Amino acid sequence: MQIANNSVVSIQYTLKNSEGTIIDQSSEGHPLTYLQGHKNIIPGLENALLEKTVGDTLDVSIEPEQAYGTVNPALIQEVPKEHFQGVEALEVGMRFQASTEQGPVPVVVTNVAEDVITVDGNHPLAGQTLNFSVKVEDIREASEEELAQGHLQVEQSGGCCGGGSGEGENTEGGSCGCS
Repeated sequence: MQIANNSVVSIQYTLKNSEGTIIDQSSEGHPLTYLQGHKNIIPGLENALLEKTVGDTLDVSIEPEQAYGTVNPALIQEVPKEHFQGVEALEVGMRFQASTEQGPVPVVVTNVAEDVITVDGNHPLAGQTLNFSVKVEDIREASEEELAQGHLQVEQSGGCCGGGSGEGENTEGGSCGCS
């Protein structure tokens, strides 16, 4: 069976940045399982996996536009420190939920000045080329229930190749700050 839209696919993967540093990987015996064609993983990886079969391996580089998008300067903002009342010690790397007209947006503190805090609402992997090494472990047809939901209701082991259109979403959670 080949990977096609509406297939349930299980993959083992390693994700590296352009410097070759491992950002994330599936655990041995715990592949990432997703529903092909439903934007449950990044578009570039989903496209690269089309028509692959069980046992196939591939190494693929995904440009930012087909991963988590380019860095959007509008999502980097300076906020008066007074908006962080109740937080004792603000530090670079701290994460918060910002309330916006479009709803809550996760942000990370990138600079702490005396009166102004810089926050970034871009996905942590925005602007990065992502390098995947993948092995296809299993392929099956999706059930009617899975198709109706558009995603799987299974316990996942995390992963940075969670779906998204470059807007900072990630359905898998993950250890690389993709939350």
